[in-house]
Amino acid sequence: MNHITNNTMRVKKMNQELVRQALKMMKQGTKSMVAQATGLSVATCGNILNELLDTSELLEMGMEESSGGRPARLYRYNENFFYIACIIVRAGVKTRSLTYTLANLAGETIKEGYQENDRMDPAVIDQLVDQLIGQFPQIRAVAIGVPGAVNQGVINLSDIQELINVPLEAFIRGKHEVEVILENDMNLTVYGFYQKQGYDEEKSVAVATFIEGSFPGAGMMVDGHIHRGSSHFAGEIAFLPLGMTLEEQFRQLHDRTTFHSLVGRVVSSLIAVMNPEMIALTGSLVESADVDLIRQECLKYIPEMHMPQLTLLEHPEENYMYGLITMTLESLAYSLQLVEKRR
Repeated sequence: MNHITNNTMRVKKMNQELVRQALKMMKQGTKSMVAQATGLSVATCGNILNELLDTSELLEMGMEESSGGRPARLYRYNENFFYIACIIVRAGVKTRSLTYTLANLAGETIKEGYQENDRMDPAVIDQLVDQLIGQFPQIRAVAIGVPGAVNQGVINLSDIQELINVPLEAFIRGKHEVEVILENDMNLTVYGFYQKQGYDEEKSVAVATFIEGSFPGAGMMVDGHIHRGSSHFAGEIAFLPLGMTLEEQFRQLHDRTTFHSLVGRVVSSLIAVMNPEMIALTGSLVESADVDLIRQECLKYIPEMHMPQLTLLEHPEENYMYGLITMTLESLAYSLQLVEKRR
């Protein structure tokens, strides 16, 4: 493919995405309305609308009400043209589980479910993907959130040993020919939390989790973007040089007499490195009364003028799934980095 042809195809795909996004925002519109919203010519919009109509990606809604002239044809984006399957893998104290949500292109839930497993390995995850795609062949993307560090589609650090160093992303993409996202649980949680705040400008925030039976972790948004680090190890706060072994850190986190002091040091490290506007604390080990106690511990190390807002995130699973759905829908948009995404 020569350079000119390649550029022409890229421009066409970008124009198609402009039309898609315009109709999603408007809910329904005419050719002229789409042209005005996108800045494209009426003729270009007409061609794109016809192409998307032929594939059923758009729906024809009849004619708009006439205001004296010739009535124009109305179009609506078909939000059920494709589905996405979002799966959360959890490593519990006694059992492991998969939580999934099937959503349409508007992010609306089509189906959701939960299953517990004595074991958790790639075969268990693939079995669920098989089941969902078999039932809903219009699934175009599969997104998987995991407790662990993910780099280039491979989990290299996790509480679930069976998933480490397995090319899970490439396997599912090759088998099912769908877009696949494999992402760290805390990155997704902080992304969902950030998106729900509706900030007018880019901010820096973090979510730190302290769960019974696990080591702590954090997700960070720096100036509106997920901070993953060069090898996607950022946020693995259990590896902070706290002057103790991991075994001792685990013991102190699960002891209420040492919990606040240790968490205060961990959170202070996040503040010193990130200087965020807000840090949300979550996890089964954190109680509402702990937030102020942890803040007091942080003030032993951090000047008050630099202290962020500390808050309790009581339902992190909602932010987790919201982040997974939002990131997946964004991955399906053809943007060519014209608009830089926060993820």
